[in-house]
This record gives sequence, structure tokens and C-alpha cells, in this order.
Amino acid sequence: MIDLRMWAKALRVIPRVSKAEWDALDIVSKWLLATRAAVFVMTAVSACIGGLLAVRDDLFSAPRFLACLLGLVFAHATNNLLNDLTDHLKGVDKDNYFRAQYGPQPLEHGLLTIRQVLRYAAFSGAVALAAGLYLVLTTGGVTLTLLAAGIFFVLFYTWPLKYIGLGEPSVLLVWGPLMVGGTYYVVTGGHYDPSVTWISLAYAIGPTAVLFGKHTDKLKADRAKGIHTLPVILGEPASRYAVLAMLFAQMLLTLGLVARGQLGWPLLVVLFALPALRRTVPVFLRPRPDVRPPKFPEHIWPTYLVAYAFRYNRVFGLLFLLGLLADLLLHG
Repeated sequence: MIDLRMWAKALRVIPRVSKAEWDALDIVSKWLLATRAAVFVMTAVSACIGGLLAVRDDLFSAPRFLACLLGLVFAHATNNLLNDLTDHLKGVDKDNYFRAQYGPQPLEHGLLTIRQVLRYAAFSGAVALAAGLYLVLTTGGVTLTLLAAGIFFVLFYTWPLKYIGLGEPSVLLVWGPLMVGGTYYVVTGGHYDPSVTWISLAYAIGPTAVLFGKHTDKLKADRAKGIHTLPVILGEPASRYAVLAMLFAQMLLTLGLVARGQLGWPLLVVLFALPALRRTVPVFLRPRPDVRPPKFPEHIWPTYLVAYAFRYNRVFGLLFLLGLLADLLLHG
């Protein structure tokens, strides 16, 4: 039976479910949980930024935008499935490893078999690839290069990139120039504006900070498993301060783009994210607690720093989109 409430919940948070609850779910709910669909919002925002910039320049194509949005979301889903599969096969997620604590790890929790995860990944990957091939056929060879780059990061983010401190720079590149810039390029039919690169980075710093927070949360567990993420390499204090530096840089870059005229004044709406930033800063100034703070939601723990970074990024990203939309309405 279709459970629309679970669909909505899975798109907001990463809910924990028992085997009995899982077995009672419809196939869409299972896919949303297995792919950790709550984080798709970051990918959707990147695509929408690229699309709105194309509208701004009177070069928007609705079919190409929808194909790009669909392809990026399903590529993200494929990556998450392959992440869990890779870590399962390498034995990383065994013994109640961090990933298996904050949400359903389909393989470690016995919710799916390896064959079933491969089927989920094949389906998700096929949708993403079909969308990508459509865009290649309609926009040309550069899009094929973008598609190849996307496939590379989908397949190799978990290993070896994440293991050698390149996961975080990869996210900055993917959620910025590749997603935002790539969406702009294909939606406009092959046009590119250098300012789009800087605009893309103004948003991509946010998802990078979210990943930094996540990897700082699991720093000790990753170090024990021999996974050398940037937070493992830098250590916890430097990693927490790095997240704060990224969040401030994101705000300052956005304001700088407005000052230079590369973004319209309605983007000043991102200043309404300052209260959320003010609530986030003290969290990253303090060492991460080893046990759940009394007032921190039990269903979110042991994710902690990432929860605050994700919440702030969602606020900033939606305000960024709102500013772009307002700019179009006022000056379109």
C-alpha cells in the first residue's frame, strides 16, 4: 500500500525503521529510504540555480531542465546506493559503524540483499544515464564530457576519493561547477557565462560544509577504519573551524557577487539566514560531544555537527533560490 506520509518523511529526514516496518513499505518508500532521499534537496537546489540563471538570460529550455534535474537526482541516488554497497563489501559498516547508526543501512541491517541493492542502483543509474544521453543528443559533445565527469564521481567518490582526502573537494566541484554550471550549460543549449562558476561556488560551499560536518562527526570511526577524509587529516578542531570558515565565505561571496552586479540585489535575502548562522556558530566552536546532549533529538544522534550544517544549508539554499526568483520577477 502506498504510504505518502513515509514519502514525505523520507524526503525530510532519514528515518530509522525496523525490518518489520521495512517489509510493510511500498517500493517507492523503500527506494527513498535506501537512497537517503532527504539529502536530494541539495542536488535539486543546485539544478534549480542553474535553471533560474538560464531563465535570467532568456535561454531556458523546460525539457532540458527537467531532464537535467531528473538525471542529477537519480545520479545522487545511485551514488548513495553504491556508497553503502562499497562500504559493506569493504567491511567498513560492520560492528555498528557510524553510518549504520543514524539511518537504515540496507545491507548491514538486512533490509536488502546485495543483489537487490544492485537492482536499485541499476534502476537509478539507468534513469540518470537516459537523462544524460538525451541531453548529449540535444546539446552536443561538451555535455558528453560533463556526463563522463558525473559518472566518474558517482563510481569513485566512495573509493578511492573519500579515502584519500579528496571527497570534500569533489563535493565542491560537483555541487558547484558541475551541477550548477552543467545545468546552465545544457539548459541554455551550450552557452556559458563565467559568472556562473562563481555563483555555483557560492552555493556549493554549503553542501561541502555539510559533508565536512558529517565527516567530523565520524572522524574517530573513520580514523579507526583507515579512511582518511579531510577531517581525519586535519583533526577535529581545525575541521570545525573549517566549516565555520566555509559558511562565512559562502555569505561573503554571495554579498560580493551582489556588489559586483553578478547577482541582483534581491539576493540580499540571504541575510535572513544570519539568525540560523548565529545558532550554528557556537556548535562548531565547541568540541563535539561524545554523548548525546540532553536536548538534542535522539532520532538524529549520532549525527550532530552535520545536522546543524545541513539545517543551515537548507535555509541558505532556499533563500538563495528565493532571491534568484525574486530577481527574475522584478527585472525579468
